[in-house]
Amino acid sequence: MLTVDRHGLPSALAERLTDEVRASFAETPREGRFKFLAQALNLDEAALLAELSRLTGFEVLEEPAIDPEGMKILPARIASEAQVVPTLLPGGEEGRLRLVTALPPDTDTADWVATFATRRPKWYLAPPERVSALINDNYGVGSGSLEDEGDDLPAAEASTDVEADQDAAVVRFVTEVLSQAVAEGATDVHFEPQEDNLRIRYRVDGILIAIPLPDNLARFQDAIISRLKIMARLNISERRLPQDGRINFRDGKTVLDIRVSTIPTIYAESVSLRLLNQRKEAYNMDRIGMNPDEQAAVRKVLDYPHGIILVTGPTGSGKSTTLNAFLQAINSPDIRIVTIEDPIEYEVPGANQVQTRAEIGLTFAGALRSTLRQDPDVIMVGEIRDLETAEISIRASLTGHLVFSTLHTNDAPGAITRLVDMGVEPFLVGSAVELVIAQRLVRRLCADCAKTVPVDRKKILPALEALGMDESFLKDVMSLKEAVGCRKCRNTGYRGRVGVFEIFHPKPLHDLIVGRVSNRELTEKAIEQGMRPLAKAGWIKVAAGLTTIDELVRNLSSNE
Repeated sequence: MLTVDRHGLPSALAERLTDEVRASFAETPREGRFKFLAQALNLDEAALLAELSRLTGFEVLEEPAIDPEGMKILPARIASEAQVVPTLLPGGEEGRLRLVTALPPDTDTADWVATFATRRPKWYLAPPERVSALINDNYGVGSGSLEDEGDDLPAAEASTDVEADQDAAVVRFVTEVLSQAVAEGATDVHFEPQEDNLRIRYRVDGILIAIPLPDNLARFQDAIISRLKIMARLNISERRLPQDGRINFRDGKTVLDIRVSTIPTIYAESVSLRLLNQRKEAYNMDRIGMNPDEQAAVRKVLDYPHGIILVTGPTGSGKSTTLNAFLQAINSPDIRIVTIEDPIEYEVPGANQVQTRAEIGLTFAGALRSTLRQDPDVIMVGEIRDLETAEISIRASLTGHLVFSTLHTNDAPGAITRLVDMGVEPFLVGSAVELVIAQRLVRRLCADCAKTVPVDRKKILPALEALGMDESFLKDVMSLKEAVGCRKCRNTGYRGRVGVFEIFHPKPLHDLIVGRVSNRELTEKAIEQGMRPLAKAGWIKVAAGLTTIDELVRNLSSNE
């Protein structure tokens, strides 16, 4: 019979580990021990499960299903802390409580189950991600933290100790919500008070996802919001005015700089968190999704000694990521790069990166003015927000600097009219701006479950018309890929995102810019000059099987 130590390490495997590794295993949180053990033994997930199954005789279930009756027996605290979940198997033995876990149960886990279970347990193994997903989807994220504290204690004991326990429970809950957000790849977390509940949603791949939560969350609402404000060093007694702050949060090896924003609503304060991974790997032009011809057009301008390159698009469209990809492409010991950002999303080796701080007067314009005295070759300005920043950027480009920046416009030619509307003289815009790139992020099809289907013209044609295209684009396209959904993509059919780019060279249209023509006319002339609009660039991604026409319509139809 397999024996395990009090931390859940099987003795048959412990013999293959050093004392230091065994000690590290004991210090690893329970939910991370499976992956730690796999790395320590140099085994992949499937191989470790197979080895554990051989040693224990426990059957491996790749896709276990939840047992609703078993949930009534096994409390959320035990399920969460022990990473154990009751599973439902057709034709199973009557009277047995079937439990699934990633690692064999240790003595404490077995004792807990024996205490609460009225049925004899039968154990199974499953991938750790699947066990964790079943717990989160059915008990709720952080459910183990917010179990009612002290309900079974004598009245004499259930007083200040319970209050302390509840404070600790809220701390654990908030940490679990943030850790789960990291695991899901979320960019934002929203805590939204409702009339009788607190809703928490993650933004993953640009889409808001409501996460399952424990039923008793409403009673902890004020404590959860106060905890977030304490972490962000905000005034917890001020509930009438919006506040902004930041949290430094560590989840394993992931270090997050979290931007916190609160606003008062009719029920309570709504708190939004923007998660910025301080050690996130910077993207190159291949990884952001640029085609070879798009890369060639951009690299040609990156070799210019001066001028302005603008990237435009709505908030969250990946503009900063694209600019950093450009910096990665030109970065070398021969050039001096200075960036002015808010916030700094990526570290660029060798670059001098400045974080703006408006509260002390360090604005984009002020930092840019000082940067020009620092002998830079390349300057990146996070965003052109006002006339002063725009004018300094243009003058910098005309005096021998290559300047990168972003604007909020719907398309690439719109950046020209936006600068003119700010008050910049059209002849300066026409002379300084070398390249404008408009971009969107569309969800990438999941490589594990996407399937190829014949083109359904009745379905595709209305979508093409919504994008301003016609049937001619289907001429050589016989099949497309469509979303299906699997465990790895959370049954959405999509995993990750890819960029769609509209590249505009203003110089051939200098006279039109100086003549202050409308954005529509400028766009029409740019298309005549060879500019590929966002919709057509996106269709190339659809035809290549990277995304779907529905996803393209969702992102672009309102802008065409």
